[in-house]
Amino acid sequence: MPLSIGIVGLPNVGKSTLFNALTRKSVLVANYPFATIDPSVGVVAVPDERLWKLSEFSKSAKTVSAAIEFVDIAGLVKRASDGEGLGNQFLSNIRETDAIAHVVRIFEDDNIIHVNGKINPLQDIEVINLELGLADLQTVTKRLANINKEVKAGKKEAVVEHGLLERLKSTLEAGKLGSTIITNEFEVPFLKSLHLLTTKPFLYVLNKKAGGKNLDEIDDKRWKELMDFLGKGKSVSKSPFEKGTSPTYVGAGDFVIVDAGIEHELKDLEPSEKKEFRESLGSKDDGINDLIKKGYELLDLITYFTTGEDETRGWTIGRGWTAPEAGTAIHTDFKDKFIRAEVIEWDKLLEAGSYAKAREKGWVRIEGKEYVVKDGDVVEFKI
Repeated sequence: MPLSIGIVGLPNVGKSTLFNALTRKSVLVANYPFATIDPSVGVVAVPDERLWKLSEFSKSAKTVSAAIEFVDIAGLVKRASDGEGLGNQFLSNIRETDAIAHVVRIFEDDNIIHVNGKINPLQDIEVINLELGLADLQTVTKRLANINKEVKAGKKEAVVEHGLLERLKSTLEAGKLGSTIITNEFEVPFLKSLHLLTTKPFLYVLNKKAGGKNLDEIDDKRWKELMDFLGKGKSVSKSPFEKGTSPTYVGAGDFVIVDAGIEHELKDLEPSEKKEFRESLGSKDDGINDLIKKGYELLDLITYFTTGEDETRGWTIGRGWTAPEAGTAIHTDFKDKFIRAEVIEWDKLLEAGSYAKAREKGWVRIEGKEYVVKDGDVVEFKI
């Protein structure tokens, strides 16, 4: 399932370090039919204890995790929306991803120069969001100009789209993300067709440094402002087009705290060694695993399993997919050739001790085309 998260941020905030730490958790590209071999894309295994328990249960010869793609995107500078720096490439690459992981630096270190000369996480967020919003405003304005003839001709679809575009234009000009507008069922297809940057799901990755001056560890005003933004969002009183103003974009998302430097240093160690070394360096949590899991949730993805002696595998699908749709994760033919599926919850299978006993207890269900696959289902497709 080719869904990806773009890693974005200003220069020198730890993007590449984070990506390198992530790619240590990469999986064999050959195991995933949709995976690219582009060096800036990491196909990353999703941590899931259920997979390994099922593999042990089945005594599988091979175990393959569900996966998600992370894309390392070139650093951003101000005026990227006008093509400054690598702006055009940056915005084009983001447009091709399904969600955004925005890396924000929350540590001070005189040896690592910040592009703005100072550490201010909320200001960094504003720079990125402003550029994304300005790029979207260009897209919306261009589309408005192109659709005017159809609106004047009274075409119903054009009138609906025009109303959406006008609301988007006002929203973006007010300094808000496109994701803040409310759409109806008729407008959704038009919104999707625009491929706007500010309608993508956001995850903020707060990058700290062990042993450094981290804003989350001191009583710092900048940290409190950041938490207020991430927890509640912020209202906008200024337009980004007023001379001399710097608007705060509404659209706070979920966040995860990561020490990218430590995770990069530990990337080649075995899991059993990592905990000890991480603690010796002053870090307690594996922020990389948290990031992967949060990214998976951000895209509203779930995992179902297939298991047997040859292989136990986690399959990535969208929440709400029916059994035939879920089968396409294995092979596209499964949707058309689907007859039925045998389904059991992963923990029920382990509790039963074998498929035979699970069937005796009536825990293995026969499901048809309308069945919506649940997270943690173990499925055997009949085609």
